[in-house]
Amino acid sequence: MESTMQCVSLSLFRFDGVAARSWAFAMMGAARPSMARVPGLRFWKLCGSGTGEGFTPFPNTAVYAVLGAFESDSAAREATKTARAWRLFRSRASEDWTLFLRPISARGAWSGEAPFRIAEDSGDGPIAALTRATIKPSVAARFWQRVPDISEVIGSDPNVLFKIGIGEVPLLHQITFSVWPDAESMAQFARNGGPHSDAIRAVRTGAWFREELYARFRIVGEMGRWPGIDARLAPDPAPLEATI
Repeated sequence: MESTMQCVSLSLFRFDGVAARSWAFAMMGAARPSMARVPGLRFWKLCGSGTGEGFTPFPNTAVYAVLGAFESDSAAREATKTARAWRLFRSRASEDWTLFLRPISARGAWSGEAPFRIAEDSGDGPIAALTRATIKPSVAARFWQRVPDISEVIGSDPNVLFKIGIGEVPLLHQITFSVWPDAESMAQFARNGGPHSDAIRAVRTGAWFREELYARFRIVGEMGRWPGIDARLAPDPAPLEATI
């Protein structure tokens, strides 16, 4: 029987060459009308990324992301294979990778909405964390001064399986996304002192964000490949073979 639990997809696309990268940048605006017509898609965002692993204020013109919250797992998998925006991005990209995610906790708002519908957590498999914030322009410089230290700490953590920084608007609308082997390893990173904890205290004390959202997900599937990801993150890859 078809599950009606929400499924969130995060698709990453890498583009080589000036022409392909210019096209991808233009698609951040041109793809919007078709996104509004995708069956089962209830919330979506088109995003750029930062240089390095994304946790910088400098744009990476090679990597773009599409995030979608779908009413069901089948709607998410069908759209990421056949909907116009995903097909066009994939046709020009040199590499692409999609994660299918089940929301297990969320608090806050994104563009005035609560986009993720929470499901019971199975407790199995890798866990993903997403943070999203609209940064107040008056504190943007102070926020970005802290980011390199946080990026270094995350990058040196032996448990993190994947990490990237993306955003809707450079400098002001930022999203961090990371994947961990389990909830305990992610919680341990959050509890440890250092730049990450210091930044959280500064954000809370100074009210740096106009809007913020924090969410966790279980990874329930994936499609495609991405550099640095040597093994599948989904707990049961066999059912996905038909979607690749």
